[in-house]
Amino acid sequence: MKETRINKFLSEAGYCSRRAADRLIDENRVTINGEVPLMGTKIVEGDVVKVDGKLIIKKEEKPVYIALNKPVGIVCTTDTHVEKDNIIDFMNYPKRIFPIGRLDKASQGLILLTNDGDIVNKILRAKNNHQKEYIVQVNKEITEDFLQKMRDGIPIFDIITNKCEVEQVGKYRFKIILTQGLNRQIRRMCEYLDFRVILLRRIRIMNIHLDVNIGEFRDLTQSELDELNELIKESTKTFKAETKAEIEAGTEPETKTSVELDIEPELEIEPEIESDPKTDEEA
Repeated sequence: MKETRINKFLSEAGYCSRRAADRLIDENRVTINGEVPLMGTKIVEGDVVKVDGKLIIKKEEKPVYIALNKPVGIVCTTDTHVEKDNIIDFMNYPKRIFPIGRLDKASQGLILLTNDGDIVNKILRAKNNHQKEYIVQVNKEITEDFLQKMRDGIPIFDIITNKCEVEQVGKYRFKIILTQGLNRQIRRMCEYLDFRVILLRRIRIMNIHLDVNIGEFRDLTQSELDELNELIKESTKTFKAETKAEIEAGTEPETKTSVELDIEPELEIEPEIESDPKTDEEA
């Protein structure tokens, strides 16, 4: 008889991601046949699984894969009870979905959502070195010294960030491609060099490019899914953080169209930052 780990079951049932399921298990909110399971417990057909007393039934649903252009102010959490500006209520999608990684409240751009827990794990693991691309505007004129230091790595969280691709695209703007996912990585890298992020937009995640306006979303195409699955086929699904600071992060695609979508003209004077750095989560 086929056995399935409880966290995978909850993910495939569309209840939450595997990582979120592990938290539920750790908080003793999950039961199997009336008993609180240990982490990694496996279930078989016929077992009764409940979360907070609610029966969870695995539905044979078609997987959903969505690309959203997240606006500033929306929080990438599925906790609709705690965060009123959560991404789930914002989208009001008819099926249960969850974001793949996060993009902080003060940032905008591409984020993927799905009900497929397996693809979430493969995309998010930092050790898989999947590219995420951003357009960033800072509060003062960019210098070659700034660009080179960003490329070479910046000390944050007691480590040096991985070398990355950085290209100037305007007097105050640059494009950066990351394969890491440290907490508020781009903002912290800029802050270390005495620059302040004014605009941060993710435009690419691996082969998925941002091509819808702010607040809009679309389904991934079959060709995008085929290429995505090819890119992640060798990816490990096991999480092993390089540091305690390493977490999921989102990225943006790079296309001519994506850069033109709803992006304000580059400012020629130092603007006032509107976000509260203390509330930022990622990127």
